[in-house]
Amino acid sequence: MSRVDRREDSTVERTATPLPHEAYLGALASLPMLGSTSLRHLLAQGSPLEVWDRIERGRISRSLLEALPQQVRAAARTWPAAAADIDPDRLWRRWSAAGIGVVSLGAPAYPPCLVSDPDPPVLLFHRGDPDVLAAPRVAVIGTRRATTYGRRVAAELGRDLAAAGVCVVSGLALGIDAAAHRGSLGPRAAAGPAAVVGGGVDAPGPVANADLAREVIARGVVLSEVPPRTAPAPWRFPVRNRILAGLAQVVVVVESAATGGSLSTVEQAQLRDRAVLAVPGPVGGGASEGTNRLIADGAGVCTGVEDVLVALGLGGAGVVATDAAVEPREAPRGDAALVLHAIGHMPTSVEALARDTGLDVVRLSAALGELERGRWAERRGPFVERIARTGSGGPPR
Repeated sequence: MSRVDRREDSTVERTATPLPHEAYLGALASLPMLGSTSLRHLLAQGSPLEVWDRIERGRISRSLLEALPQQVRAAARTWPAAAADIDPDRLWRRWSAAGIGVVSLGAPAYPPCLVSDPDPPVLLFHRGDPDVLAAPRVAVIGTRRATTYGRRVAAELGRDLAAAGVCVVSGLALGIDAAAHRGSLGPRAAAGPAAVVGGGVDAPGPVANADLAREVIARGVVLSEVPPRTAPAPWRFPVRNRILAGLAQVVVVVESAATGGSLSTVEQAQLRDRAVLAVPGPVGGGASEGTNRLIADGAGVCTGVEDVLVALGLGGAGVVATDAAVEPREAPRGDAALVLHAIGHMPTSVEALARDTGLDVVRLSAALGELERGRWAERRGPFVERIARTGSGGPPR
């Protein structure tokens, strides 16, 4: 059988057993050098399935190639060959088996805090519970080459913010990021942490932070716009930083050199009109050169959690914001709880839910109705999806 014949067979298979469009978005995102901007250009040409089929058959138009960023055009010529080795159905089943959630812009499960972002990710992969993003959110960021002072301050901020019901957002990198996340996992935490990484969520962050990543997943969420099994390339981190800035309502820089990724996140935060605070450090200290410059240029000074909570609009320390900020939803019980568990964090067909729960049509329909009334799930075409929990969505006014 020729390659074309195999592709035609796969198209027939897809028609007989439809996949959600997130499966084809994930397949597209798996192509070499295909980032968020290029993905948007592709989707201007048609639905994810249509675009995938066009690439798979080698029918990339000259006008589309010319619309792509300069550095992507050479890689784009390899996409048809790369697509021959990518099976969207196999990818989808692998992600589902690994407990990896997949959500696209416009879906009911998409994080509300990113919907109005000027450059929202088209697709997000996650592990853990994305509902932690409904709490107030503060990014605590800084250099990988942190001093003992910087790590201590980051850990204290993470601990005290989490105790006040604030979701601590960071990048799971070494240094300040790791210290902030470790602090946020303390016994007094009233909100879970969130991490945004530059590689796949199946192996997030450096190997040295593997245990920390598992704890963040267990008590919060790890997110990425790149597919699992994607190694973190240097160009992906500045792109990732816009998501960090988009999630956060306040950005706190604990330590930073004169240049670096933290200042890239600050730039993205300023584009989104987010409050930026910086922790002052020793004059002449290399790890504080960037933060001291931020303060000189007008950033707010952070001397402790009270400064952050005020910038967040929550008053002073000890304010637990979670209960007031997060949309209350009555936890489903019985069949509804069973069905919600089966839905997981990926679009799921009603047929799959019947198979996975063992419920008959009447009980399954009743359970789905209960989940829809309780704002836990929503039907979108032939699929059922979770609804993201809403909460404190925008930056402080």
